[in-house]
This record gives sequence, C-alpha cells and structure tokens, in this order.
Amino acid sequence: MKSYIEEINLKTKKEVEFIDVTDIVDQIVEKSGIKNGLVNIFSYHTTTGIRINERCSRLQEDMETFLKEIAPIDKAYRHNEIACDSRFNAHSHLMSLLTGNSETVPISKGKMILGKWQSIFFMEFDGPRTDRIITIAIIGA
Repeated sequence: MKSYIEEINLKTKKEVEFIDVTDIVDQIVEKSGIKNGLVNIFSYHTTTGIRINERCSRLQEDMETFLKEIAPIDKAYRHNEIACDSRFNAHSHLMSLLTGNSETVPISKGKMILGKWQSIFFMEFDGPRTDRIITIAIIGA
C-alpha cells in the first residue's frame, strides 16, 4: 500500500464562498500514481467546510441562503462575547458544523469515482481569507 499527501493553499474573496476543487484533486490523484484506493480532502479550519454536491451557481446561491438562514450573522452568540482572534464569527463555526470539514472519495483505475453531477467544494464561511489550507491524502495501490 502506498500513500501520498499534498497541501493546497487557497485565497478566498467573499464572506461565504464555494470553490470547486475537483480538478485540483484530480490532478493530485493522477500525480500520486495510486490506481485504486481512497482520497481524503480535509480542511484545517473550523470556519470552512468540504462537501460533495452539484456544481450549479443557482444551487450554490441556494446553499448560501440556507446556511445564512440557519446561522444568521446578527444573532447574539456567546462565542462572540469574547472573540479569541478578534473575529466575531460564531455563525461561521455553526455553518461548518452543518457541513463538516472532510470528504473521502474512492479511486478506481487512477480516477476518482464521482457521480455525473458531483463536484468537491471547499466552502468558506468566514472570509475573505488569504491562507486557507486543505490536505489531500491518498492511500491505495
């Protein structure tokens, strides 16, 4: 069994942003030389998410609206009473709680197995940020 790990650095431009990283992950899977196995996409950050969903701009707008309705920015959150890093971002942490921070995708014949409409998204909930890091970890043969 082999393993391969690579980090991706992202810059985000908006408070809430959905970045399709499918092509980047595809390239890393190919570079790894692993033909059959698993790839895990993991975000280091507690105010971001990693999710597989359909790439459609109108759907991303719906997802953003949904998350903002579930965790509105202007609610009185206890976390915002004393912000650890001067960011009043409890709503961002709650959005991340709903989405999770990793996905695992099977690899067969050197390619990720994704459905016809599926893409892998890095989701920013506390942007803009200049230093977002995700790790792509691949294991297999």
